[in-house]
Amino acid sequence: MAALEVKNVTFSYDNVTNVLENINLTLNDGELVCLLGVSGRGKTTLFNVIAGLNRPQQGSVLLNGEDITGQTGRVSYMLQKDLLLPYRTIEDNVILPLLIKGMKKREARLEADKYFAEFGIDGTQKRYPAELSGGMRQRAALLRTYMFSGEVALLDEPFSALDTITKGEMHRWYLDVMNNIRLSTIFITHDVDEAILLSDRICLLGGNPGTITDEIIIREPKPRSADFTLTDEFMRYKRSITDKIRG
Repeated sequence: MAALEVKNVTFSYDNVTNVLENINLTLNDGELVCLLGVSGRGKTTLFNVIAGLNRPQQGSVLLNGEDITGQTGRVSYMLQKDLLLPYRTIEDNVILPLLIKGMKKREARLEADKYFAEFGIDGTQKRYPAELSGGMRQRAALLRTYMFSGEVALLDEPFSALDTITKGEMHRWYLDVMNNIRLSTIFITHDVDEAILLSDRICLLGGNPGTITDEIIIREPKPRSADFTLTDEFMRYKRSITDKIRG
């Protein structure tokens, strides 16, 4: 059974003009699927539908076979900015999802503390966001995201604000974390290189209204080294994807 399925989803604002039309998408257990395409084709709108923030006019969203259409809090959702609250410690930022679910603060801290080492930020619990680097803040934000749901994560360009070296480190780190905790991820990016380096599959979202126009399977085993970007195989993927987007 797939971790997540989007079936025949059509969405419009105010029932006037469709933004998405007949979207079908499957995310398998432990898989990373990238949504790639030019701006304005409905990638973030699709995330809002999957997260339950918008209810589609047609279609459904299934989590492990259960219909969760229109239900919030069932999948994790992280936006481009880390959105850590500056007046709360890292520990108290991370436990916010657990507090929202009704867990007491002491229990929430004990639960979250199990994952600080796994996410590479052990020792930051009592520090504040302003005291951390951009990469460390993103790790904290990703841990907070994971606290919402440990099954499926929706990441909307989470590494786009990082410098090239830090971004490369975060790519390798996130793939390790996904593998260790069996997290399944759908990832939005506008960066073709990033999509090829991280993804098991890339779904191209295009048209108006937005629909999935193509799917590319990246067969190179993960984790992929930085040198992979210099290979002929990488360039073949890149040329093919770029041509499909332009076309």
